[in-house]
Amino acid sequence: MSQVSVTAPLSRVATIDIGTNSVLLLVAARDGQHIRALSELAAVTRLGEGVDASGELSPAAQSRTLAVLEQYAAEIAKWNVDAVAAVGTSAMRDARGGTEFSERTAAILGVRPTVISGEREAQLTFDGALLGLEPEGVLAVFDIGGGSTELIVGARVGRGRGTLARAVSLDIGAVRLTERHIHNDPPTRAELDTIRKEIRLALKRAPAFRGRPLIGVAGTVTTLTAYVHDIAPYDARRVHGAILARTELRDALDRLAAMTLEERRALPAVESKRADVIVAGALIADEICELSGGERLIASDRGVRWGLALELFYAEAR
Repeated sequence: MSQVSVTAPLSRVATIDIGTNSVLLLVAARDGQHIRALSELAAVTRLGEGVDASGELSPAAQSRTLAVLEQYAAEIAKWNVDAVAAVGTSAMRDARGGTEFSERTAAILGVRPTVISGEREAQLTFDGALLGLEPEGVLAVFDIGGGSTELIVGARVGRGRGTLARAVSLDIGAVRLTERHIHNDPPTRAELDTIRKEIRLALKRAPAFRGRPLIGVAGTVTTLTAYVHDIAPYDARRVHGAILARTELRDALDRLAAMTLEERRALPAVESKRADVIVAGALIADEICELSGGERLIASDRGVRWGLALELFYAEAR
């Protein structure tokens, strides 16, 4: 586990990341200078379904997400936590009519989710992603979400919190690009080429990734890592810190893109609810690897929820 200086009176916290594609729960404990997971849950609810076209959170997507949050509230209640925090990212940033959803979420969790900016998401991602990983110095971290992708260059000395040099949030995500461009099963070469062109255009705003150790966060990278290394059922302990070579990523992308949706859903290492967006997500990962010029990336099973937990402990320490 990561060595962090935690002297806060809080002993247990629960954090929730309400994303465009998935909703993630972490119940974490302070154990001396360590932060460890007591419980982690993840569910694909596709809150951002249709947001790119309609600009609104659909009733069905809200219902799916709220049902999962009710399960998370029950899980949190088991652990007698000292604090609960929830954040919303791309879908909640982009969509109209989020007030009612936030109120219903607050009624379930007891706290209102904070809709965070891309820049704040980047800081939480950077700090959370690196917990339990070895790399230090100037690092490149990317987080492929459903609606957006965050790219961060920051520095970490020792195992504490990092300092960001530059971060950008780009409106390219696995759900957004799938809904925009993939209309055939399997996707056509023309559709894949169109997605690549949009990714490359967006990446013109990217920070300087070339030559930096590269760490990939969130469901696209962890799913690809599990698929390449045949980790099924999913095991976060095996995925976190695993190496994904660029050649392995390219090979996985080619194989997944050639499959039908039903074939991808049948893969033991690919969650069925992620199977429809994994190709677009893999294209983003591949283009980011090209941008970095590296031959490998390190997979991180952590991210915003871990960064938020770390922030809660630090806030109490100040």
